Amino acid sequence: MIKIIKANVKDAKLIAEIGKKTFCESHGISASKADINAFVSEKYTKEALVKQLENSKNNYHLIYYNNKLAGFTNLELNCSNTNIEAKNVSKLDRFYLLKEFYGQKLGLKLFQFNLEISKKHKQKGMWLAVWVENKRAINFYQKAGFKIVGKYDFQISKTHSNPNHIMYVAF
Repeated sequence: MIKIIKANVKDAKLIAEIGKKTFCESHGISASKADINAFVSEKYTKEALVKQLENSKNNYHLIYYNNKLAGFTNLELNCSNTNIEAKNVSKLDRFYLLKEFYGQKLGLKLFQFNLEISKKHKQKGMWLAVWVENKRAINFYQKAGFKIVGKYDFQISKTHSNPNHIMYVAF
């Protein structure tokens, strides 16, 4: 059974825990262990997530599979990007699924859910940033119609950043 629900402040601790784990699973080899640990220790705390969840621009959703939390997304509406001419576009800011749930089509369901939210809010398209070495994610987005339209350096620490693609799909 798959269930997708809107997250709220009460979910901050859960999102922080799954965020740490999924970030390490997908990006753990992209920088030194010290840099990765420092990053998740700053970005994926209950306090940091409470602030994110209290910000009205963020739309966090949780996906459950058989009553187990499998992942989450954050969608920002009306979030422009210098690489994209269209206005009224969404940014899929975070899209994380635990490895143990790969192959269950949960990522596709959660992605389609976010597309529907974007379309319902009359967005013209959706963009995201993805680490250039995350081939699995890049293939997923390309199958969904996304094109690489730019680049972005994702700051992990003061001394390390990861090259990212900016990808976009118009509706």
